Amino acid sequence: MLFFTHIFCRDEQTISPGQQYPGNHQPSSALGMDHMLLQTRSPAMGNLIKVLGKDLENCPHFFLDFENAQPTEAETAVWNQVSAVLEEAHGILAELQSYNGAGQEIREAIQNPGDLALQEKAWNAVCPLVAKLKRFYEFSLRLENALRSLLEALTSPPYAPMQHLEREQALAKQFAEILHFTLSFDELKMTNPAIQNDFSYYRRTISRNRLNNQQLEAENEVNNEMANRMSLFYAEATPMLKTLSNATTKFVSENKTLPIEDTTDCLSTMACVCRVMLETPEYRCRFTNTDTMLFCMRVMVGVIILYDHVHPVGAFAKTSKIDMKGCIKVLKEQPSNSVEGLLNALRYTTRHLNDDSTSKQIRALLQ
Repeated sequence: MLFFTHIFCRDEQTISPGQQYPGNHQPSSALGMDHMLLQTRSPAMGNLIKVLGKDLENCPHFFLDFENAQPTEAETAVWNQVSAVLEEAHGILAELQSYNGAGQEIREAIQNPGDLALQEKAWNAVCPLVAKLKRFYEFSLRLENALRSLLEALTSPPYAPMQHLEREQALAKQFAEILHFTLSFDELKMTNPAIQNDFSYYRRTISRNRLNNQQLEAENEVNNEMANRMSLFYAEATPMLKTLSNATTKFVSENKTLPIEDTTDCLSTMACVCRVMLETPEYRCRFTNTDTMLFCMRVMVGVIILYDHVHPVGAFAKTSKIDMKGCIKVLKEQPSNSVEGLLNALRYTTRHLNDDSTSKQIRALLQ
């Protein structure tokens, strides 16, 4: 079984008596690796309560194994369900990345409204693209259901959310993978205006033909009701993130007997763990994949946004269990081309950034 573990790198130098350990963690005696791992199962460490303590400077350092976590028998049912959805995620991102749109064909059709050949050419170019956009939208619905299953598993009694994250790291990893996909998808969507242009042209053409009492074959695949829902989805700057935020808020509102803290503590714990792994060199030495840094950053930003949408006072208030200054500073230490989209997500998709309770320092950091 995989645990949250204190960091230990085999190639580190021996730490001499009196020398500070990473994160101010000083063992009471000379501890071997086995004993250090056993510490992670003790009540003081295992439930991760200290991670959520308000004294964020003393936040214990834990490592969540995003690269290698495997499901236990207890996790298998939910893991299999979510895995079936996540298997499609790479294909969705690849399709979106290669989405070029039908801009040229649409421009020619608009400039020559009487040329039926150009009208047909534009329509034939747009229809397969709209079918692709429909698949993206339908995938967001499956992703929403997968998120709900994970939230149920990671917040259900009798365990506290912190204990769930420790016991069920494979599910925590899947939760992280959903967030990673979500922010990746939205970054690509925000930089591709062809998506909305293509869909707008499709809807205008459908409406025009309805006025002329003409029925187009494409309507059988994307009818008016589906087109309306897709239109609302793609109108959002970050549609996948909006879907997850709404799903998380709905999960909290529908589960009246579940304290809201069970959900927000799960999110704030993951944000803290990601931040600590990113800002501590001794932690990063355990990453074997160079992409894990960006993965951690996306996950951290994703859980912050979800927390901000679900928690009554949000992530930026002084009472928040997320160290927002620390999280933003970690992002700003990275190359700007890799984090600008994540910083924009914090600027424009959070709910409470502009509240009076948000400190001027935090606002300045995001300017």
